[in-house]
Amino acid sequence: MDEQDNKKLLHSDNTDRILKFIHERPACHLRQIKRELNISMGTVQHHLNKLEKDGKITAVRNGLYKYYFPIGMFQAKERNLLQILNHETARDILFFIVEKKNPSQSDIVNSIKISNAAVNWHISRLVELNLINENKEGKFKRYKLNIDSKYLIAVMKNYYPNIWNIWSSRVGETFLSLSQSE
Repeated sequence: MDEQDNKKLLHSDNTDRILKFIHERPACHLRQIKRELNISMGTVQHHLNKLEKDGKITAVRNGLYKYYFPIGMFQAKERNLLQILNHETARDILFFIVEKKNPSQSDIVNSIKISNAAVNWHISRLVELNLINENKEGKFKRYKLNIDSKYLIAVMKNYYPNIWNIWSSRVGETFLSLSQSE
């Protein structure tokens, strides 16, 4: 095998690795792919462009990130949820809203320990993606889940099982501590 054949094989391997990664972790982004596959930024960009041009993946830009999905597997609602589940802070806010059922922005700020402006930005995004509802109660805005919780659980179990395991353990511990205090 000559050097040219080696380059073609390596090129094909990287394309296959990146495509497999996107299938296993839909809503991944460029830096995540680079970091987890240990491939240079330029190489990842090249292969993502090729995969997109070949019609094997699709990309959705949201804010600072461009999220990648296998072609034809997800509708907009699923893509929106997967984007949030892939972003730690937004995911933490979403889970807090699920756990507390109707928290105010102040409740979220105090729990998540990030600035009011940052929470506001993430909340706006969650509302825009139609994942939560915002209701005004007096001078406070309160937030609640706008999707079926069973659907959220199914998506987490299928695509983010590690996150599901951590979150379900935390919720279980909360219920156990409540039952012991009574």
